[in-house]
Amino acid sequence: MTYRAVGFGTRSRGLKPWVAVLLMVSVLTVAVVVLGLLAHFLLSGQKREYFHGTFKISDLQVSSNSGQNSTYQFKDLWEMMENLVDEIFIDSALNKHYIKNRVVRLTPEEDGVKADIVMVFQIPSAEQREGTKKKIHSILNQKTRNTRALSKNASSVQVNEMSSSTGKLTVQACCGKRVVPLIVNRIMSGSIAAKGAWPWQASLQRNNIHQCGATLISDTWLLTAAHCFKNDANPHHWTVSFGTTINPPLMKRNVKRIIVHERYHSPAREYDIAVVQFSPAVTFTDEVHPVCLPEASASYQPNSTVYITGFGALFYGGESQNDLREARLKIISDDVCKQPYVYGNDIKFGMFCAGYMEGIYDACRGDSGGPLVIKDHKDTWYLIGIVSWGDNCGQKNKPGVYTKVAYYRNWVASKTGL
Repeated sequence: MTYRAVGFGTRSRGLKPWVAVLLMVSVLTVAVVVLGLLAHFLLSGQKREYFHGTFKISDLQVSSNSGQNSTYQFKDLWEMMENLVDEIFIDSALNKHYIKNRVVRLTPEEDGVKADIVMVFQIPSAEQREGTKKKIHSILNQKTRNTRALSKNASSVQVNEMSSSTGKLTVQACCGKRVVPLIVNRIMSGSIAAKGAWPWQASLQRNNIHQCGATLISDTWLLTAAHCFKNDANPHHWTVSFGTTINPPLMKRNVKRIIVHERYHSPAREYDIAVVQFSPAVTFTDEVHPVCLPEASASYQPNSTVYITGFGALFYGGESQNDLREARLKIISDDVCKQPYVYGNDIKFGMFCAGYMEGIYDACRGDSGGPLVIKDHKDTWYLIGIVSWGDNCGQKNKPGVYTKVAYYRNWVASKTGL
């Protein structure tokens, strides 16, 4: 290998060896310095800083119910606050540095509502952090007092710095949050899910072949159905992938431990729940994010709107799909689901039905273990069901049957600490 540069003639014997070495060392030194400077400026320009802000909107009536006397619904106020903070900083001297905000808490008080928010900025250097904090405080203090969005007076504005690690975890670790707008139709023969739409969805694979769905509940734990492992519960045979396609996966992990409910015994359908631990832990992003778990006391009314996702077949007897699909369903009351023409006495404790009595929209083969979720008034998503069983797919009077997560909430906590 020679180190001749373009432009050196071929008539001479070339440079003396020591001169060539000296030139090469000089060039390499300059290159290293230039690359180092570029890296320094690029990285410093990309540094994100997190700030915790609080302020109070006075004389504001809020209700989480649908009473006519409330000025704002709690859900509306939550969204309004985040939009308001966006508008404040986009239309400010910090607009080039502002990235996003997340309302982490709204606290009703006697004379209004206190908002806790985390704001994310991109700051060129650490030296400018204190100055940015003062600017944030000044802008919030001025704008919230004069905002037209709420037509209310804001007071008690406070801004504090957060460490990058704490700020990042606060923004990302809020379970049950998604960034993609909700547009859902059906799962069988239906809509392909948008990228990042259901960031808690996982695919459990045995020998790299999709077997079941699963739901991300922390950075190392999944919740799924016990019957997925009735033929093979050896964790070394299993892997888990994330993302809206099985191949290629967005991310893949090795299964470390499989814990099937101690009282599950196939072919019985009771206790159809399992937790799966994988390694290494995932880093939460907009596309890989945990869902929230309901409290053990949680209950959900019949006819409530719920959502199911999975890689399952599009028809009975079909094959699993490479693309994640989604469907909107309704919770069906136990009184209806236990009718003789539906499932009768087969509906036991810890189960519930969801879907439509006329059929069509349903889970199918390959969806087992996957999530059935619901959102609350704060647009936070909760895992309330696990795809368990059903007669055929999408048949009249035969809706899907789901493991009731709230019923097993204490069991999940005892195994995972969550």
